[in-house]
Amino acid sequence: MILCLTGGTGGAKLIEGVAAETDPAELTIICNTADDCIVHGLYVSPDIDTILYTLAGIIDPVKGWGIENETFTALEQLERLGAETWFRLGDKDLATHILRTRLLKEGLTLSAVTDLLRKKLGIAAAILPMSDDRVESRIATPEGEISFQEYFVKQRWQKEVTSVRFAGATQSRPAPGVLDALAQAVSVIVCPSNPVTSIGSILAVPGIRSALARTKATIVGVSPIIGNAAISGPAHNLMIAAGFEPSALGVAKAYADFLDLFVFAAEDRSLQAELDQLDIKAVATDIRMRDRTDKKRLARELLALINE
Repeated sequence: MILCLTGGTGGAKLIEGVAAETDPAELTIICNTADDCIVHGLYVSPDIDTILYTLAGIIDPVKGWGIENETFTALEQLERLGAETWFRLGDKDLATHILRTRLLKEGLTLSAVTDLLRKKLGIAAAILPMSDDRVESRIATPEGEISFQEYFVKQRWQKEVTSVRFAGATQSRPAPGVLDALAQAVSVIVCPSNPVTSIGSILAVPGIRSALARTKATIVGVSPIIGNAAISGPAHNLMIAAGFEPSALGVAKAYADFLDLFVFAAEDRSLQAELDQLDIKAVATDIRMRDRTDKKRLARELLALINE
C-alpha cells in the first residue's frame, strides 16, 4: 500500500499522478481537515473535496479546486439577498456540502461520510480525514486571530502572519484507519503541500508523527518551495511565522525526524550539501506539475526512488 499525506492543490496534483501510475485500490490518502469550515450553515472540507473531485475526474482543471463546468446561480442569489459570498461555492459543489452536513447531523462521523462520498463517486482509493475530531488552523495577525479560510480566501493571504496554531489538536485523535495505514504502508509520500497548515496540521494530531517515525515504510517528501517562495500559495509566509526557513531546506528540516528521501527543485541544487547533512537522501528534479504529463512523470520518479 502507498500512503499519501496531503492538503491543498499541490498535493492533489501529485496524487492524480500517483493514482495514474499505480493501482488506485492500493492507494490510501490522509487529508488535512484543519481548514474545514462552516459556510452558509454547511460543513465544507476543502482538502477532502479536492481529492474527491480529483480522483473522480471532475476537478476544475484550471483552478485546481471545485468542479469543472460549474455554475454559481445559488451564490449569485445569496449575494443578491445580502449574504457574504467571498467563499465561492458552486452549485454542484453545494450538493456535496448539503449531503455531508445532513449526514454529520444524523450522527455519522467525518470518516464515514467521506467514505460514502468516495464510493458514490466511484473512487477506488481510500480517503481518510486526519481526525474525526474538530481541529482548526488559526492564523494570528497584528489585528487579531482569524481562520485559515479568512486569511487565505477572504484576505487573499495578504495579511502579515505572526503565528499559527491548531485549535483542538492536542485533544484530537487520529481518525479510524489512520494509524493502521501508517503501520501497514510499504511507502509513504508527503505531498508538496503547505508544510505548516496542510502537513503540519496532520502531524499535530497526537500519534501521527510518532507513527511516521516508527513505520518501516520508506518515506519520501516533496518540496512545495522553489527558491524562497511556494510554487503556489502562502507556504513560505506561514513557514516564517512558524519559525522555519522558507526554502526546500526548511521543509526538509521540518520533516527530518521521519523522512528517508526528499525530492526538491533542480533550481535549488545549491542546497544539496546542506540537505545531505540531514542524513536524508535528497534528489533534485523538476517538481513543477504543469499538466497531467508532469504529474505522472513526477509520480514515476518518486515510485522509482522508493523502489531503489
